Amino acid sequence: MNRRMTSGQLVVWRSLMDTTNDLRRVLGARLLRETGLSPADYQVLLALSEADRRRLRSSELADAVDWERSRLSHHLARMERRELIRRDECATDSRGAEVVLTEEGARRFRAATAPHLRAVREHFADALSAEQIDALAGILGDLRQHLKGDA
Repeated sequence: MNRRMTSGQLVVWRSLMDTTNDLRRVLGARLLRETGLSPADYQVLLALSEADRRRLRSSELADAVDWERSRLSHHLARMERRELIRRDECATDSRGAEVVLTEEGARRFRAATAPHLRAVREHFADALSAEQIDALAGILGDLRQHLKGDA
């Protein structure tokens, strides 16, 4: 089917993209300013903090944060120099590595969580009514379900 999007649909699509980018920019700048962690650092630390024994194979971490492996490798090197993570040889596969959340990484993640969630509340949740949050939850759920069907 070759249906074109309406001008109204295109306006809403562009608004979604612009608003998402604005939120990422504002929240990322505030996270860095208040905690010294970049959004990418926080994303990696979050994934590791939720993992069993605070460790993931590199390939699993790449999937969890939805990054290309080369991007992840470069970023992990920077995080390792700051002692936020360490890379260990994988006990079950000599070719693989496990990324481990260090005590320093866990401490920095915990310290960043409250300010980050406060910023999310201020710049996202406080801007919407309870009804709008509920409507957005439904819309996002429908979109995710639709995308799963396309996968």
